Amino acid sequence: MIVLIPAYEPGSRLEPVVSGLLAVDPDVEVVVVDDGSGPVFAPVFAAVEAQGATVLHHETNLGKAAALRTGFAHAMAAHPGDDVVTADADGQHTVHDIVRVADALREDAADGAPTLILGCRAFSGRVPLRSRAGNAVARGVFRLAAGWRLSDTQTGLRGIPSELLAWVRDQPGERFAYEQNVLLRCRRDGVATREVPIETVYLDGNASSHFRPIVDSLRIMLPLLLFAGSSLLAFVVDTVMLLVLHALTGLLVPSIVAARVVSASVNFAVNRRVVFRAGSAGSPDGRGRMLRQAVRYGLLALALLASNIVWLDALTRYGVPLVLAKVATEAVLFVTSYGVQRTFVFGTQQPRAELVSRPDARHRNPIAAAARMDQSEHPIGRNP
Repeated sequence: MIVLIPAYEPGSRLEPVVSGLLAVDPDVEVVVVDDGSGPVFAPVFAAVEAQGATVLHHETNLGKAAALRTGFAHAMAAHPGDDVVTADADGQHTVHDIVRVADALREDAADGAPTLILGCRAFSGRVPLRSRAGNAVARGVFRLAAGWRLSDTQTGLRGIPSELLAWVRDQPGERFAYEQNVLLRCRRDGVATREVPIETVYLDGNASSHFRPIVDSLRIMLPLLLFAGSSLLAFVVDTVMLLVLHALTGLLVPSIVAARVVSASVNFAVNRRVVFRAGSAGSPDGRGRMLRQAVRYGLLALALLASNIVWLDALTRYGVPLVLAKVATEAVLFVTSYGVQRTFVFGTQQPRAELVSRPDARHRNPIAAAARMDQSEHPIGRNP
């Protein structure tokens, strides 16, 4: 088992975590990645290296994503078959909780079900307002964007089975966006997740956190914002076409149908290439995949068209102006359309994350059998 700790300008709390882990089990491999912290912090890394940790260095600060990928590459090359637990360097993850996540990894592996373990905080007690508000917003946005509920979308305490290391390593994104992308793609790629409750620890008002609430929350929201932009573009095209055709013909239903055909074509192309990044026609099986996506999108478009006609007809009959009726109708259908496109149109074409099994896998060995916790004392949720 490997515990991977990316560290940028760590304080005094890194050393106790490393020493505590090694005291629990001297055979555990602790890997610390110095993400360009500079010479001022060299004594901290020298101290954990003297304790027995492996320290990898970045010459300059490349961000948490790069530090994690460096650690994953080291684990896969130097310790093939070992599972990895990632933890933060600021002391917010206790040795007790790191061991608990590692034990959960071992239990799932013994059941033959490699699962991404997420150590999730309850955010109860004395939590800084900045962190409480940021996490509340992030949870709501994540549920809309990903389609499943996660109680702690910003946790860095994660247990990764060796079979999933390559999949996790290859997810896109930099800095904090990378960790969010891993979570956003779990359901799409058939990766099971499980929450393990951990202690909520904030030290010095969470001053050590490098999470930027506004910038990083916007990055978390990016998939939903892109979809909103694509939908807005389709709405503009649809509305303009509807008004023009209705003015020329005086026929409402044929105008709705023709306008929707044009706007749906624009929306499909933008969503496929930009929002959901569901492949290109030039890739292997690209044409067949695009055809399947188009058929699914067509079915969705027909359902939305029928709803659109019913709502517009009903609202205009009650005297609502056409433009206002159009705005109200599209607002009602927006959330439904996003969820269906994410899961049915562009989501199901993705294969299940490839599991790379090795005969020398060691994830059935716990960090410390004596430290195993009885998880029945807390509710545990599993997401498909």
